[in-house]
Amino acid sequence: MARTIYDKPTRALLKDMLADWSLKPGQVFTSSRAIEWFAKNYPKLKPGSIRAHLVQASTNDRSRLHHPATNKSDDLLFKVDSGQFRLYELGKDPAPIHEMVEGDVAREEAAAAAAEEDEGADALPGSSEFLLERDLQRYLAENLECIESGLKLYEDDDLRGIEFEAGGGRRIDILAIDKAGAFVILELKVSRGYDRVVGQLLRYMNWVRKELAEPGQRVRGIIVCRTISEDLCLACAGIKNVELCEYKLFVTVRKVPAMELPT
Repeated sequence: MARTIYDKPTRALLKDMLADWSLKPGQVFTSSRAIEWFAKNYPKLKPGSIRAHLVQASTNDRSRLHHPATNKSDDLLFKVDSGQFRLYELGKDPAPIHEMVEGDVAREEAAAAAAEEDEGADALPGSSEFLLERDLQRYLAENLECIESGLKLYEDDDLRGIEFEAGGGRRIDILAIDKAGAFVILELKVSRGYDRVVGQLLRYMNWVRKELAEPGQRVRGIIVCRTISEDLCLACAGIKNVELCEYKLFVTVRKVPAMELPT
């Protein structure tokens, strides 16, 4: 069951915030202002969770679709710019995004990749390698026990730790919690893992420490690749709380008897 800190889920508290502000159509507010409101009224909620709920409520942000529970009741906001929002205006704004159409994933991932200075050699959006990485992500998210006993997908109200928003258009492949209560960031690479992925993982780990973790709560990272390069092993040597894993895929083929047709 998803974690709910207060009597109301965060998406309902977000509606309370908007009602409290009595915003006028077109009036813009920032994510920082929202975080300040929650810090005053619901201090147990972390900034990272609040930002994720703002994304979920933004009718024109495709990242909202990474949260399966998103529905029409979440059509509250229109994202003006990074960290800037206003009320959604029915009949004036484009129709809310409720499903991904063909090609949207590729465009979204391409935009995110452009913001990453170290993403140049990753799987290209729309490529077979990119699709395999998404298949790997879905499988591991549903079978985290195959990586580590007691590992569970992170949940915060109705938000799940798949493609979890980590600021600046970046997303954590899988965000999990281990049996000791530590955060675990899984960074997936469908092919060979190179040393530059370490910087990406460490950035995500520090973002979780800053935006989600409680004081003293441990944050770990796991890089999962088909082949771990020697350079990656060297880059991770001596780094605490970072582990490396290789995955293997197995395929079985079964012959299907031919259908007999009448003569």
